Amino acid sequence: MAANKIVVSNPIVEMDGDEMTRILWAGIKEKLVLPYVDCPIRYFDLGLPNRDATNDQVTIDAAHAIQECKVGVKCATITPDEARVKEYHLKKMWKSPNGTIRNILNGTVFREPIMCRNITPLVPSWTQPIIIGRHAYGDQYRATDVRIPGNGKLEMVYTDAEGHQQKWEVNNFTTGAGVAMGMFNTEESIRGFALSCFQMALQRRVPLYMSTKNTILKTYDGRFKDIFQEIYEHEFKQKFQEAGIIYEHRLIDDMVAYCVKSHGGYVWACKNYDGDVQSDMVAQGYGSLGLMTSVLMCPDGETIEAEAAHGTVTRHFRAHQRGEETSTNSVASIYAWTRGLAHRAKLDHNEKLAAFCHAVEQSCVECIEAGQYTKDLALIATRKETVERSEYLSTMEFLDAVRARLQPKFDALMH
Repeated sequence: MAANKIVVSNPIVEMDGDEMTRILWAGIKEKLVLPYVDCPIRYFDLGLPNRDATNDQVTIDAAHAIQECKVGVKCATITPDEARVKEYHLKKMWKSPNGTIRNILNGTVFREPIMCRNITPLVPSWTQPIIIGRHAYGDQYRATDVRIPGNGKLEMVYTDAEGHQQKWEVNNFTTGAGVAMGMFNTEESIRGFALSCFQMALQRRVPLYMSTKNTILKTYDGRFKDIFQEIYEHEFKQKFQEAGIIYEHRLIDDMVAYCVKSHGGYVWACKNYDGDVQSDMVAQGYGSLGLMTSVLMCPDGETIEAEAAHGTVTRHFRAHQRGEETSTNSVASIYAWTRGLAHRAKLDHNEKLAAFCHAVEQSCVECIEAGQYTKDLALIATRKETVERSEYLSTMEFLDAVRARLQPKFDALMH
């Protein structure tokens, strides 16, 4: 065991990904993790070819490994559409690996912008982070959606454990074909979602807002609203009052309007699809999807999975395949590693590992604020439509710049 590395006793789960982010991931591991940290890693290749070869069993195995190890770090992956099925010669259109993992872990995804002084938010009033808490179970992501071939009646049937049935008419198709969807959630999962959000708000000492469309989905969204209120009244009201923070339910449209004119500084609890959409909106509003942390927290408060919130950067990967230079923002992928390792540090009471994770993140921000950044951030920071090659770093140059700032911090930490 190397004496000049931080020793980590317990393992983490690493999930590799696809395209340009797979290349970033390997670079981060080689330059910013393995030279400094001696940690047992359980590796799972979630690249699309291996998911297809294993009939996606590798994704399920990775999720169960996270449950065992309590910490996972994940690279961005492809969710295939019809074009990807043809491109990769897939057996079928596999589901989102993020969705599969979320459904097994039954956690809440918290996404938060990484704020840098020279990356000015598009929304001028946003001076503090908005933390999006996305319910990571059910709804559209576990829905059954079908094409209706022609005229006929669509019904929803519930059969209880004793065999008794209830039936609801969804629609009577009288003008020909259409589409339909049946989706669900569970009260157990909603309660876990609520607990995670209340705990996060309390931990960060910021207000919590929960948004639904309960005026339209009176029963479905109404249950979310009621469960949050029950848990707040019974478990968190006094704690929130003592911390000087509030909890409030708002309609999703009202919350979006409030969000745009607010200063930030709160947790916004969103249902699954709302969280998908609003986290991207918030990320772009603060500057970039590449400057967004994403951590899936389970209701037990001990099990997490950290990931990059963005996609696999296909356009840059195509350029890389052609042998062209790329300038791909790796910050979100770096933070996937640091947030995962920081949680390992918290569970293991490993102060050196926690300090190392902070040093890596600090080095990233220092680089960006010093003008050492990738092309996407150069465009935002300079407010130009185009930038010269001398004004930004390539993909690997940025990682090298972070490492150069990290090294003296690491040396000080170890001595």
